[in-house]
Formats: sequence, structure tokens, C-alpha cells
Amino acid sequence: MKEFEITCPLTREPRLKEIEARAGGMKWVLKKRSVDARKEPVWRYQYEAYAPGEEVPEYVQSPYLDVYDAPAVLIVGAGPAGMFAALKLLTLGLKPVVLERGKNVHERKVDMARLSREGVVNPDSNYCYGEGGAGAFSDGKLYTRSSKRGDIREVLHQLVDFGASKDILIDAHPHIGSDKLPGVVEKIRNCVTAHGGEYYFGAKVSSIESSKEGVTARCADGRSFSGKRLILAAGHSARDVYEMLQSRGGALEAKGFALGVRVEHPQEKINYHQYHGTWKPGYPAAEYSFVEQVDGRGVFSFCMCPGGILVPSSTEPRTVVLNGMSNSGRSGKFANAGVVVQIEPEDVPGENPFKLMDFQQAVERRMFDWCEEQRCSGVKDIPQNPMAAPAQRMEDFCLGKISKKMPPTSYFPGVISAPLHELLPPVVAQRLQKAFPRVKMKGYYTNAALLLGVESRTSSPVRVPRDPDTLEYLSDSMIYPCGEGAGYSGGIVSSAIDGIRCAQAAAAAILD
Repeated sequence: MKEFEITCPLTREPRLKEIEARAGGMKWVLKKRSVDARKEPVWRYQYEAYAPGEEVPEYVQSPYLDVYDAPAVLIVGAGPAGMFAALKLLTLGLKPVVLERGKNVHERKVDMARLSREGVVNPDSNYCYGEGGAGAFSDGKLYTRSSKRGDIREVLHQLVDFGASKDILIDAHPHIGSDKLPGVVEKIRNCVTAHGGEYYFGAKVSSIESSKEGVTARCADGRSFSGKRLILAAGHSARDVYEMLQSRGGALEAKGFALGVRVEHPQEKINYHQYHGTWKPGYPAAEYSFVEQVDGRGVFSFCMCPGGILVPSSTEPRTVVLNGMSNSGRSGKFANAGVVVQIEPEDVPGENPFKLMDFQQAVERRMFDWCEEQRCSGVKDIPQNPMAAPAQRMEDFCLGKISKKMPPTSYFPGVISAPLHELLPPVVAQRLQKAFPRVKMKGYYTNAALLLGVESRTSSPVRVPRDPDTLEYLSDSMIYPCGEGAGYSGGIVSSAIDGIRCAQAAAAAILD
């Protein structure tokens, strides 16, 4: 096997004759595609070529089995971890029974639209809760460093099988797009049910009971479901699930997370700086990422959405939480990213496992309360939408100045000029103020950039401890804590991989 690379302009693909010439008559396979904008922007295509007799590695998906009469495994949550756990169970001959508190991926759009337009929060159906989880409407970014935990190819190939572009198999920073993901998510559900698995929506689990024979999940509406094991894949915002576990004497741990702001720039400024002033129509919307160390804590960009929009992600009334999303074309006028500060358990006093969750919630409520005070004070010309976000221009934030005029924004509920440098906790605000001027990207630190508060749902502030080998919950061997909500992943692919691992572990315990 030999490797070779071809570069070409961003406006075209490599020519077949050139690829075949470089392959020297051997069978070639495209392995990776990336943008290199360090000098003249180009595509870099990386290939492998195999001589006759050499085995060309190919991914083969295990068949999905009919499981109508097979032993059941309950899965709480239909986000990436839950969906891919369900698919894996099909290949292992077990029946997945998926319990999702929210609505299916299409019906939840109605509640998300009402959240944006009217500021009405449905606690069980929003940008975080519902089929597909939070990842279904946050661009569908698939980049992960979790390759040691499982086979990333299994996740990517299945996504392609269910409708995602084949580009995700080769792109260095693959994404699907919030316009495409709902269709992919629906096809996954249809596959599960077509082979005998079951999905239930509006199934908010309120209690779990287990015995040597299995486990029963009871829902708030009175329904109950039983299975041999339960995979708990509830997502990073399911605070009531943590409380349920604690009420039954279960172990929980405070876990570090990150909190900060959403930063929005005009996309053309990011394009200009990342492509050194050479951006042309047809080029991909430029991305960025950075990490700074400030006063012993990481400050970093998170969930960057080129050509995207900002959306409200509150899961309970009287809070303001933001997230970003992009459609597949990433053709919007703005670029946004979370810029967040790492918060560790020692940063918040006390031993309560909920202390970081309480810290998170207090900041979210502070953002809402400040905006509500402005609305009630009679300040003119401010948005009346309860999801309006406090905002400040970047340089003004770093200098501790109120911004007199707000720039345009993609955030539909609107923004209110605010002292974010005072509303954010000092451990966050002071580090952000030091970090922004340090970013090594010309033009990033500018008053054309808008900061909006708060970006707080980066990961779970609580961990549900499990055995590192069996993946069983330390307080109940019938339960497998899984994914972001349990504190073991961060993002679509790593959550999906963790779901696959938990499905395998549950199957090993059942079929042993």
C-alpha cells in the first residue's frame, strides 16, 4: 500500500487522470479531504493505493436482525447515544424499546418555532429534548477525538446509509446540517421499528425499579415498560433524571463542564481572515477554533457554526440559554461559536453532586432576570420576547463598557444591550476578557463581534458513575449510564460510540 496526496483549487475536485497516474495502476481509495488555507487556499485529498493481491480495507455493516420476540432492552432517550444503542441491539438480536420524553423529530419543530417566536418553553420538547437530541438541531458536526473508544466508521457509515452525504466519510471536519439531520433521524427510527424495536414518545421516565429478573421504567403519564436491562441515555440537560436517581439512593458526582458566551461575527469577516483576503464564491464557509490557558483554566471555542444562526436552548421557563446551528450549505450571513471557560468542581464550594448544575442554572436565570428587569422598567425599543438575550460587543465587554448600539444578529428573539462582564460569574468574565485579545486570528478581536449570554449546555455538570469495565451503574447493575447525560461523551459521534459500547455491554450481560 502506498499513500499519496493531491492538492487542487477549492473550486474543483482532482481530475481522474491525475489520480490514476499517481496511483500507478493500483486500486486507489480516497481517505480524507481537508481545506488548507495556510497560504493559497487549496483542497488536500489524501489517497491510499493497493497493489494486486493487497486487501483493500472496507467497512461492512452487521445485518439488522428481526427482534420482535427477542428479550427487550429499555433505552431512555432518543439522542445519538440512544439511537445508536438501538441500532447496535438489532445487530445483536435484542429488542430495543426507546422511551423519549419529547416528540418525534418533525413535531418538535413546532415547539422550537414557538420558543423562538414567542419565548414559550415546552419543558419536554425544545432544542435539547426530543427525538435526535440536542445534536439534531446544532449543525450535525461529527468531528471527534474518541477513536480509541470505538469504531468511528460504524457511526459514519450508518449515517450515510440513512441519508447523510458520503462526504462525511472523507471530510476532516464532517457535518450533516440541521436541515438534513431530521430525515436521517427519522430513517433510523423507521429501521428500528421495521425490525421489531419500539419507540414511544411523550414517555418521560419518572421512576426506575430493578430486580434480578430485569428492570421496569415508569413514566409520568402512567405507562410502564419492562426489559432485561436499561440504557440511560437521557442527554446533558435532563436534570430531573439526576434527581430521580438520587431519590432512589443512587450515586452521583459533580463533573466539570464549561460556560461562557455565544460569539457571533459576520461570516464574511471570518472568510476574509481565514482565507487571507482571497475568499471567492464556491469556497466553503470558513471555520475557526482556538484554545487559550488563562489563570489555570482552559478558554476555548466550542461548537463553531459557519454560516449559521443562534437559537434559544432553554429547557425551563425563566432562563436564557443559547446554542448555534447551521444548515448543510452553511450559507448564512453570520458565523457563531461558543467561547467558554472550563469550570471544575473545586471552583464551586461544597460537596453536593448538584453544585455545578446549580451554578449553571443560576447563571441561566440571571440572564433572564436581567432582561426581564429591563422590559419591566419601561426601557424603550427593546425586544419583548422572553427569550431575548443580554448582549455586548466584544471590545466593549473586555473594556467593561456598555455597548450603545447593537450590530445585526441572527438571533430571532432579539438582544438587549447588557453588562455581560458583570452578569457572568467573575471566574468566567475575567478569563474571557483576557482571552479574546489573545486569539491569534487577525480581526477576531473586534467590536463587530457580538457576545450573547449564556452558552452553558456544553456538557453535563453531573456524572453518573459506572464500572469502567462492565459499564454498569455503580448503584444498580441493571442500568447502563450512557452518553453526554451520564458524563461520558461530548458530541454526536462520541455519544453514538458510547451508546454502541453500552448496547454491547448490556447484550453481554443478557446473553452470557
